Amino acid sequence: MREWEMQHFTARMTIILGLLGLGVGGSSWGQQGKTRIASQPNLRQLPPLKRQDSPKAVVDEHLDALNHCDWQRLMAQYPPQAEFFLPGGQVIKGREQVGELFATLVKPVKEGGLCGAKFEIEHEFLVGGTLNAQWRATADFLVEPYKGADAYVTKDGLLWAIVTTFQKDQLKTR
Repeated sequence: MREWEMQHFTARMTIILGLLGLGVGGSSWGQQGKTRIASQPNLRQLPPLKRQDSPKAVVDEHLDALNHCDWQRLMAQYPPQAEFFLPGGQVIKGREQVGELFATLVKPVKEGGLCGAKFEIEHEFLVGGTLNAQWRATADFLVEPYKGADAYVTKDGLLWAIVTTFQKDQLKTR
């Protein structure tokens, strides 16, 4: 990646992480436009893809991996063309950028992550290969459950896109 591409990427990810409420203070964002992920997975070693049998199985695997803060399992679901649509019109494109986002989310709470949260679907509606879901997140560090909705776009047993309402800064923490 050229220097200007890295700077553009870093600026976009800083904005996205800010929108998610993950911030940059104490985060994985390092010096001179380069990322540093301490005690996190090696983002250069993405796991092989692992296809699931149905859209429901893809989403179940995604939520179970998220609930267990398992970056390898999360990333085994995303093809290189994956996109993640966030509130405010932000889009994360590509497996590597999705990996950066999840590397931040699977950190312990005291490091700005969400480890310990449990995401459970309350209602789902399948349309073709897209599972639309209302969910709630609970955790010991939350004052009350947080509710949101996602559209999980699956194809060929993989998770190609997520459209989410999640905003970390809306969590009511203890």
